[in-house]
Amino acid sequence: MISSSLSSCAEKEEQWTWKSMEVTATAYNSIASQTKPLANVAAWGDTLSPGMKCIAVSRDLLSKGLKYNTPVKIEGFEGIYLVKDKMNKRWEKRIDIYMGLDVQKAKEWGRRKVVIQYGIPIEEMK
Repeated sequence: MISSSLSSCAEKEEQWTWKSMEVTATAYNSIASQTKPLANVAAWGDTLSPGMKCIAVSRDLLSKGLKYNTPVKIEGFEGIYLVKDKMNKRWEKRIDIYMGLDVQKAKEWGRRKVVIQYGIPIEEMK
């Protein structure tokens, strides 16, 4: 059972060409004071819940390949995050990391420059 799940992870990794970029990273929560009108509904209609590994991206990053459900590796974080939300039009070259309901954790994160790697499907590169 373990070997089959490991091989499927490897297969998924091989589906992508990874590109790097430095961005400003902030954090957000699914609470009404931060995201209106529905705190837990993302831009493409996904319902966010604590524990999900997802991010919002500034709209300029959409044209660079960071579109809906793009896998993203974030410096300082484990695992792969998915693009599930879009930020306000005023932001550029920025991501917002979803931190569920943990407002304190988001405040402690603050605003930092990080390097991200994002996956472009190999078939799009052909």
